Amino acid sequence: MPKAEETVLEIDLNALKKNYTHLKTKLNSNTKFMAVVKAFAYGNDAAVIANFLQTIGANYFAVAYASEGVQLRKAGITAPILVLHPLPSNFDAIIEHCLEPNLYNSKVLNEFIKTAATKNQNNYPVHIKFNTGLNRLGFTKNDVKLISNKLAETSTIKVASLFSHLVASEDLNEKAFTLHQIHTFKNIADNFSNTVGYKPMLHICNTSGILNYPEAHFDMVRSGIGLYGFGNSETENKHLTPIATLKTIISQIHTIKKGESVGYNRGFISDGNYKTATLPIGHADGIGRQYGKQKGYVVIKGKKAPIIGNVCMDMIMVNITNIDCNEGDETIIFDKNTTAEDLAQTANTISYELITGISQRVKRTFLK
Repeated sequence: MPKAEETVLEIDLNALKKNYTHLKTKLNSNTKFMAVVKAFAYGNDAAVIANFLQTIGANYFAVAYASEGVQLRKAGITAPILVLHPLPSNFDAIIEHCLEPNLYNSKVLNEFIKTAATKNQNNYPVHIKFNTGLNRLGFTKNDVKLISNKLAETSTIKVASLFSHLVASEDLNEKAFTLHQIHTFKNIADNFSNTVGYKPMLHICNTSGILNYPEAHFDMVRSGIGLYGFGNSETENKHLTPIATLKTIISQIHTIKKGESVGYNRGFISDGNYKTATLPIGHADGIGRQYGKQKGYVVIKGKKAPIIGNVCMDMIMVNITNIDCNEGDETIIFDKNTTAEDLAQTANTISYELITGISQRVKRTFLK
């Protein structure tokens, strides 16, 4: 890998392919794979990631918002794209760009049918989400008749899939809850199919669902975090490779004497003689203030260098007292060895928050 000359997020597409292939081995050959590329593909560049996954066989893509789907269409994605949280104000754009909305309550169902009718659509593919316990978005099991009655009144839409979202598929202490969700979803799906007279695709499994509940793979699965190298458990992490390396360089080295302070609000006051390195990355780049004051760390020359003082907007300062290094030397924020999950844990958060928060002003490079 090339040495860093600036702050850069280096993305390994070979690792992405490895993760995709590993997850595919868990599925039956006829189970479709939906790649979740919302939030800039979890901070990695949605256009590049989705185009690569499309070439190696991903069947579907999922984004959170319509604008993300529009960007993918403009980037050359031709596969179906599910918009997980569409808003009525975006329905025109959804239809214009052949995106497929999740209809999760009566309001969005009625309004999408109205919009589709004004555009003379016929059997436009939509997805119906049912709430089985997450209590975030979705119809209830008691809404099947309401939905079927509405479908009977129009030919503008047709249900491509029914889906739900597992609450705690990574936590085997919550296995009973997860199994109850799966059972509830099966009953809803059976009731729906019997009522409307056809069987849409079914999907409920996220990455941890893929790994822990093979009986619930149904017609399609959805994977986000697993594609990017995290399996939500130590066991599964061994089979996946984080695809991103965030690295930067040392801009300047300082000698700090006893009683001197470092950074804003004197966030670090020296109790002896220290050496510090200033790095060109800060909370505007996604390294939040919660990593400051010796909670988080970077790696220089294979050694941990704690972040001292408060994280600045564009810079952090780290303790290099016991590290032999120079200005211009490469610094690792996270990679496949010292992972984003490791760093996130120092601030009592999760890898998802860290990797999706890496600012788009950070340069992305791709290894193929």
